[in-house]
This record gives sequence, structure tokens and C-alpha cells, in this order.
Amino acid sequence: MEGGNIVDYKLGILDQSPVFEGETATDAFQHTIKLAKKAEEWGYSRFWVSEHHNMERVAGSSPEVLISHLLAHTNKIQLGSGGVMLQHYSPYKVVENFNVLATLAPGRVDLGIGKAPGGLPLSTKALQNGPFNNENEFNERIKFLKKLVDETIEQNHPLAGIQALPKPDKKPDIYLLGGSVNSARLAAKLKVNFVFAGFLNSNEEIIKETAYSFKKDFKDGKFIVALSVLAAPTQEEAVKLAEDHKLFILHLQNGRTLTVQTEEQVKAYEKQAEGPFEAQEKTAEIIAGTPEYVTQELNRLHQLFHVDEFMLHTPIWKEAERFRSFQLLSPIEIMARVEATQS
Repeated sequence: MEGGNIVDYKLGILDQSPVFEGETATDAFQHTIKLAKKAEEWGYSRFWVSEHHNMERVAGSSPEVLISHLLAHTNKIQLGSGGVMLQHYSPYKVVENFNVLATLAPGRVDLGIGKAPGGLPLSTKALQNGPFNNENEFNERIKFLKKLVDETIEQNHPLAGIQALPKPDKKPDIYLLGGSVNSARLAAKLKVNFVFAGFLNSNEEIIKETAYSFKKDFKDGKFIVALSVLAAPTQEEAVKLAEDHKLFILHLQNGRTLTVQTEEQVKAYEKQAEGPFEAQEKTAEIIAGTPEYVTQELNRLHQLFHVDEFMLHTPIWKEAERFRSFQLLSPIEIMARVEATQS
């Protein structure tokens, strides 16, 4: 069980530092610190924090800063970004930041890269101070980032000779986060690990095609699936808690979609959007049930799609129940239940 091993796959946590009703961002970060420390104690393999901008209900806007604090409060668990929204930043500065982290905590830092903006149009404009970056530009940015980490900048490159310092003894592992086959293919082409955003799109046919495309071209890469899960002592309680959580899918004029979590965010987007869109309300797709039921579902998905690891995300607005869910699904609790059934 050391390091989060459960049979043939590992478990990690994706935390967005939610700001619960009646609480502040200070409270949210204290919850994140407590959860990271407990995740290490409970046997989870890694703990990632996210990047969101101008969202009052989510506190985490700077994963690099938060990771540095969490490294000082933990001892061995992997810590990373889920993820840095690369379209807003210089790849060079991102690699410098993570090289500093990896030098401070050798072998414990993951560099997760996201393609989404991490916020609504106003914050995107503020971050980029210019036009919205397109997919081709993102692809070039992550290619350059990979070369910076690997120290493989070509001699004929305009920035030949550039180094992202300091040089850590153990470079941070790179993970591309995405929800499409194209993203998986890009990760495989770059020889970086891939995290499928199953908490946004849990269609199993897409997961199957994504897993196949990634492993076909990069069999040694890690294929991780991030899922919305919720465990409670009874199936009824878990289902009720999950039903209370809604998502809003915004269908944009350019064919893209954006997922937000509250009606307030839909209204904010309406004020900031430069074109028409349609909002679709839906119940969040959460694997909810007893710990035994959720674990059975993870086992099933692992066997179907050869998942190396699951990142668990629990998007409910009740802190005690959320914390309890991570404990019930933790590797140490699962092992205790297995041992109890065998004795």
C-alpha cells in the first residue's frame, strides 16, 4: 500500500480549494493544507491543486505558490498542478518556477499543464492582455516547454543556449490535462504523461478511444483519469449528496464548450461574453455510493481502459462530507476493508 498502490493502479487527489458557504479563501486554503497532509497519511500517491481565475467560490488561482506551501507541510507525497493554464504564460517562466520547486523538493513535483483558460473572458483578457490564444499557439508553447525541461533546444532555435535555471537533480514530470483524443495524441507525440478530464466528460467510448490513442503511440507514458467521485456510509446518502451538485455547460458560438459550476458564473459569463451562447444545466456526473461501490467502479474502469492512476475529485459544497469521502476511498481504508474480509 505504500505510495498509494492498490492492486494495479494508484489513487491521487485533485483539489480546487473550494470556498464553502460562510467561509473565506483563508478557510479554503486551510482545508487544502489539512487535506494534503491527510492524503499523505492515508496513502494517496499524489495531490494536485488547480488554477482558476476571478471565481469567488474557488480560491486556487496560483498553483505554483500553493504547491510551495504544501511541500513545506508534507514529507513524501507527490505535489503538482492540475494544471497550469499555459495559454496565459511564458513556457520559460513556468519551467523556471517548477525547477525551483523541484530543487526545493527533489522527486516530489509534478508539472501538470492545462489547455483551458481557467476562468471567464474577463480574467482571460486580464491575464493575456491581448487576443485569445488559439490551439496552434498552445501546441507550440507546450512543445517549447518540453524542450526547456529536457534541455533539448535546437542550435538553430532563436533562443538557442537558453537554460531554465536552477537545474533540479530530478526534473518535474510533465502531464498534459485534456478531454479529447486530440489532446491524448499531442501528449503521446511529445512523450509526456496524459490526464483525461473524466470529471468533465465521463463518456466511456471517448475514454476508450483516448486511452488507445495515447498508449498506441506512447506505451510507457502514464494514462491517468480524473473522475468525480463521492463515497458515503450508505448508497442513499451518497446519491443524495451527488444529486445536489449541478453543472452548467455553455455552448459557445465557435463550437467550443465551457463548464461552470453555478448560476452566478453563467450570469457573469453573459456579461463578459462577446458573442451569443446557450447554457445547459445538468446534474454532475459523479460516481457516488458506498466506498465498496465506488472502488468496484474504479476497478472496472481500470480493467477496461488500463488506467495507471485515478485522480479523485469531489465537487460538492459540504466540507465535512467531502473530507469524509476522501478518507473512505483512501488506499489505507481500502486495504483495511480487504484485510477485514479476508480474516
